[in-house]
Amino acid sequence: QVQLVESGGGLVQAGGSLTLYCATSGRSFRNNVMGWFRQAPGKEREFVAAIGRNGFSTYYADSVKGRFTISRDNAKNTVYLQMNSLKPEDTAVYYCAGEVLGSYYIMTSWHYWGQGTQVTVSS
Repeated sequence: QVQLVESGGGLVQAGGSLTLYCATSGRSFRNNVMGWFRQAPGKEREFVAAIGRNGFSTYYADSVKGRFTISRDNAKNTVYLQMNSLKPEDTAVYYCAGEVLGSYYIMTSWHYWGQGTQVTVSS
């Protein structure tokens, strides 16, 4: 059974930092692009970041560029999202996604999803 399990979410003050983790199991994703999306209450799920299979290529939404960093450790089957300078508008459930066919920025292009982890940024 393929699983993507996110962790690391929580409550943090504006300006603070959090690191999210996505642990994969059931199959190897080392040859696949991996990504992060988020969904705030009442809003659609939106692209946050993606990383190529070797970790050298990264892609970010404009809203997080310069503040968030996506990385991966294929030996540990884990993808990370380091979030710095957090803002209240970053509050959302963050989802890990794996195996994309098509545009990284479109939710329906991704095949596998985790259950999400809540990030709340207080002002």
